[in-house]
Amino acid sequence: MNKPAHPRAPYAPASPPYELDAYGWAMAQARLLREGRLREIDIENIAEEMESVGRSEKSSAESPLRVLMMHILKWQFQPERRSRSWAASIASQRAEFERVMRDNPSLRPKLDEIRDYAFRRARLEAVRDTDLPLKTFPEVPLDWAVVLNEPFDFDPA
Repeated sequence: MNKPAHPRAPYAPASPPYELDAYGWAMAQARLLREGRLREIDIENIAEEMESVGRSEKSSAESPLRVLMMHILKWQFQPERRSRSWAASIASQRAEFERVMRDNPSLRPKLDEIRDYAFRRARLEAVRDTDLPLKTFPEVPLDWAVVLNEPFDFDPA
């Protein structure tokens, strides 16, 4: 009787362990789901990964909002340093924030929480970028009307 050159393990798991091969695990879980092999899926780790995706989407809203508010603070408190670059960054970050919110409408109930967190970070980054003291900047987050609608046009006079 001929033995195979590479003997197979008596049992080959449908998925590599999550802890050892995240990519292989994810691809195997997707395959199992598509094949309807629900008894074989790793429910706990799939749930954890789905929650991680949700946190990532929330973070994708916070990031452009943070940069946007940082530039607005700099615009408001260093008018002598206003530039076309700041105005462009404000417009660009607004567009990115709006895209993220359009793609993730279920984040709307969390908007104030997202803004508050992003503002705390924006304020600290404005201090870093301007060398102005922290007390220069308001403690209360910027109003949504300012963040999303106020025009910030650069027109060097």
